[in-house]
Amino acid sequence: MDIKRKPSRMKLKQNVSGEAEYLTFPLFEDTGLVRHLVSTRLGGVSSGIFSSMNLSYTRGDDKEAVDENYRRIAALLGCDVSDMVCSDQTHTTNVRVVNECDRGKGIVCPKDYTDVDGLITNVEGIVLATFYADCVPLFFIDVKNRAIGLSHSGWRGTVGRMGQITVDAMRREYGSRPEDVFAAIGPSICQDCYEVSEDVADAFRKEFSKGSQSDEILLSKGNGKYLLDLWRANQIILEEAGIAPEKIQVTDICTCCNPNYLFSHRASQGKRGNLGAFLELLA
Repeated sequence: MDIKRKPSRMKLKQNVSGEAEYLTFPLFEDTGLVRHLVSTRLGGVSSGIFSSMNLSYTRGDDKEAVDENYRRIAALLGCDVSDMVCSDQTHTTNVRVVNECDRGKGIVCPKDYTDVDGLITNVEGIVLATFYADCVPLFFIDVKNRAIGLSHSGWRGTVGRMGQITVDAMRREYGSRPEDVFAAIGPSICQDCYEVSEDVADAFRKEFSKGSQSDEILLSKGNGKYLLDLWRANQIILEEAGIAPEKIQVTDICTCCNPNYLFSHRASQGKRGNLGAFLELLA
């Protein structure tokens, strides 16, 4: 499918497998250490507002359809659904360490945790899974210590510096150093599409107060309305966490600009399913 893209030094890769399309980061593919993808709306069995690759069990879709969608994603990744571990997203900055005992949680068995927006692991073959419909997916690979992280960052997570918190968790658990980390900012809502109110703008001004940072991420529309750049905000966070700019790939694809290709909460006025982001450390 033809999609709208933003200017970027490195484009996300569109992949086609049968009826399914999915997105990958060339920066991550080049490491040879992981399998990963961001799903699109294409290639699933859900219908109506969930058409067709919906990965949410909680928005009203048929469970059988979502189960089949997960099986199709697993086939794309070359894994089993029982290898996946899902987040429990509530716009926190909580990061969970994922181990062997967590396999399948959120799909084939219940989650025994709540309020988890980030996942990290160093266990090969576990597939981390987080979910989106405008918020920002953050991917991480520690190429030296062989560890990965995957986090959900909406505006609250971004103000809370979820990217920094994920890097800190990987340092604490696996000895990760920022200079050994590659990161990616996934498909999400762009600045042109993301209007916010004065209270959200104020929160970003307070958190991004160095130099011209707030001017880089906030554009006033007047009447207390602003356009917010979550891509740039998260890039600033990752760079301040110590990750080299050349080791960060920033999306060039907006969910809201491409509502027939990617689920977008804003574009659909909340009538939508969820995309999934998936990341696996290879043996």
